[in-house]
Order: sequence, then C-alpha cells, then structure tokens
Amino acid sequence: MILRDLIAHLDRPLHAGPLDADIHAVTADSRLVEPGVVFVAVRGESRDGRSYIPTAIEKGAAAIISDTAPESDHPAEIPYIQTSDTRHALAAFARVLAGEPSKKLRLAGVTGTNGKTTTAFLMHHLMKRVWHRAGLISTVVVDDGEETKPANFTTPGPVELNGLLARMVDHGCRGAAMEVSSHGIDQKRVDGIAYDAAIFTNLTQDHLDYHGTLDAYAATKFSWFETLAANPLGKKPVAVVNFDDGYGEKLVTLLGDRMPLIRYGFNVHCDFRANNFKQSARGMEFELTAKGKSYLVRTPLIGRFNVYNILSALAAASAMKINLRDAVSAIAEAPQVPGRMEHCGTKDGVSVFVDYAHTPDAVTNACRTLKELNPNRLITVFGCGGDRDKTKRPLMAKAAAEYSDACIITSDNPRSEDPEAILKEIEAGMGGARYKTVVDRAEAIRIAIHAAGQGDIVLIAGKGHETYQQFADRTIDFDDRREARRALAERPEPPPRKR
Repeated sequence: MILRDLIAHLDRPLHAGPLDADIHAVTADSRLVEPGVVFVAVRGESRDGRSYIPTAIEKGAAAIISDTAPESDHPAEIPYIQTSDTRHALAAFARVLAGEPSKKLRLAGVTGTNGKTTTAFLMHHLMKRVWHRAGLISTVVVDDGEETKPANFTTPGPVELNGLLARMVDHGCRGAAMEVSSHGIDQKRVDGIAYDAAIFTNLTQDHLDYHGTLDAYAATKFSWFETLAANPLGKKPVAVVNFDDGYGEKLVTLLGDRMPLIRYGFNVHCDFRANNFKQSARGMEFELTAKGKSYLVRTPLIGRFNVYNILSALAAASAMKINLRDAVSAIAEAPQVPGRMEHCGTKDGVSVFVDYAHTPDAVTNACRTLKELNPNRLITVFGCGGDRDKTKRPLMAKAAAEYSDACIITSDNPRSEDPEAILKEIEAGMGGARYKTVVDRAEAIRIAIHAAGQGDIVLIAGKGHETYQQFADRTIDFDDRREARRALAERPEPPPRKR
C-alpha cells in the first residue's frame, strides 16, 4: 500500500519527505524493521521508541512515525510523519495493512476484572457449534481457525491482533471471541477494531499498580464502550452489561441510548435474567428468562459466577443473530476452561480444584462456590504475585479466610520481590483464621492434599492455567494442575477403618 494512502487514516499528521513508498508492514519493534516496513516510535512504560529511530533507519525503514519533529540530521529521503498519538497510528496502520479484518468477522469482545476468559471460551464454543469455524483470542490460548497455540498476552498488540484476525478470515472463520484487557484499551491495542458485541463482566480491585485508582480503572473500561458508541466502524455493536454489578449499572447509565444494550444478571430489571439456580458437583442448572420466553439452562460448569458468564455469552450470541434455543442447547456441552475451577481429580474422598482466582472478589467467588458443595472442610492454597498491586494482598487473605476452614499461604509469581516479604503482607489479612505459611508452592500443594480427609475439598488458587513460576533471577516450569495430580497420586493410603 502507498504511504500517502496510509497517512490519510491519521489525525492531522505533519510529514516530510516523499510519500510514494510502497508499504507492506508496520512495527514498533526496531528489530523487525526491513525495507518496506514503517517504524512507529512508541513511548512505552520502560522504553522510549524514539531512541531506536537511528537503528530503524539503518535497517532500511520505509518511513518513521513519531510524536516529535525529526532530528536535524534525519535523512531527507526517508519519510517522517509526526502525529500526536503514535499508539493510534500503529493501530491504524496495522488495521489497514491487514485489510480491516474485524469488519469481515462477527466479533465479540469481553472486558471486566473476572470472567473474561470463561466468557470468551463460551462464546467461541457457541460460535463453533453454529458456524463450525471460529477464532479465539484469550489469556490461555489463541485459535485462528486452523491452529491453537498458547497465548502470550490477554490482548495482543495491534500488529499481532490484526494479523490474527486476518488469518481467521483467511481460514474461513465467520466469527471470533476475544478478551479485551484494560491495558489493551489504555494502550490502544484495540483501536479501530469493529465489534458486534461488547461484554462487560464486572469490575473489582485489580491492576491498581497500573491504573492508580479503582475509578481510573473503571474509566478505562468504560472508554472502550464510549468509543464504540461514538464510532461503531460500520457495525451496530451491542453492549452486553452485568446489571447486578455496581460498575455495570454505572456503565448502563453512562451509555444511555447511545448504543443498543442488553442487561444481564439475577436482577428483575435484566433483559437476560437467571433464577432458580441449583448446583451440584456434577454441574448446575438455572432458568433463563429472555425475549419473553423461558429456557432451562444446564451446564457442567459450577458456580454462581459462571451463571453470569453463561448469561453474558448467551446474550451476546443472541445479539450476534445466533438462535437462542440453539445456544442454550450448546451450553449443555460447555468446555472445561483451563485453570478456571478445573477439577483435577478425586482420591480417597478428597477433591481438588485449580482456579485462576487472583483478586479478592475472585477468591471469594471460588471459595463460596466450593463451600456450596458442602465439603467436610475447604482447604485453600493461595498466594499473591510480586510487582503487582500490593493493596489487594491482605484483602485476598481476608476473602480466603472468611470462606475456608484452613488456608496455606504460599508463593505465586514473586517476580522481583522477596517471596517471604509477600507472605508477610498476606498474613496481615488472615485475622484469627487457621493458616500455615509454606514458601515453596509445590510443597504447599502437597501438604494441603495430603492433610485433607474424606469429604474435604482443596482449592489451589491464583495461577490457574499458567505453566511457569517467575522469580527475580529465573522462570521455572510449574503447573498447579500437574502438582495437584502428583500430590493426589502420592497421597498415603488412609488407615483402615476400625470395626
């Protein structure tokens, strides 16, 4: 594509040099620059892309985009575009060069603190059942319609994101589901992506190390919906909002009648409403009232929080013209989402679940769900990540202590922090609850499972699907599910019952 045509997608750019270069790619990584590639000098959290402009020029960049004027020694033959927003420029070029693939798919985006991954998996499942081929971009995996790979980011950067969507189109996908993180919104990774459904799951404390305050975190989430309302990019996106959530209620008020909206939850004012909720260890069922009709929803998933995830997926599917009765039928065969309330086995009457719960609200939901199964005891193993919001550590402890009969506090991903120092901060929230501190996570899991008795449930919370553990000086191979199954297999035989 000709550079002149590309810069027409930017807001009042200033430019110098020839604009007739043929462009085939764009990047913010100077290592990927070659002839025909535009280099965008993005200012990141830790690195300033402007310092890599000389390297990009040396490697044959077709043009440079920056938010400052060129240096006096900038080569006149290399086009230089100055724009006020380099992140937007990167996303705009990536979208156009990929052929605007989001406009060729029925696309559902999911944002919120908890439930994004499960909801995206459920949407993907519904799409595949109806359309046979669909894409998925999640924290856990990426599915381009032909190949499934582990994910690197919840929401990829704009170049990778548009490339993925383009592959989905090429592979015959009719639709796709994707998680939309607050980082992805704030860093404009999803700028210019055309959605058919935008789901808001909930908002609770998380990522305050990045956003600063809960209200700033909420404002970032809300900005995505406001952008879609103001500029729907040729589609008619529907906002699907958890109306039982306080911030969801605020979002509904904020949007007003600026875009079509579906409210979901247990609230009598919801458009997609659940009631008569029942669950067991084998799954759950509830009555769905929507569009003037009632449906019995059965699923192998458990947990009241999963009722919300299912409601959001069904509402979004309906908004995307998937027959609601077909969608309800498909939910009966909903897949197990890796690391989301994943049952890792039962032995000697001891059941073990692994969940990604890493916020106070998610820990509360996970523990409450398992307590509702009426175990003899609930033993919870959990920790908190290093280099992240420290204020939630005692709050997570309080949540675990309130619903568990015993807890083992252990390391999560300490990253650059001292693991024992993190545990001390967690202990501050335990109050008078029964707990034990074990720094080594594998040992903590083993102790919990071996100490459990018949009828007990062990919850291992925090890392979920992750297959690594990060320390200051190394990253090791580590999987809670593998460790849980190993500990179950190695459980000592229970003593024979006395007659």
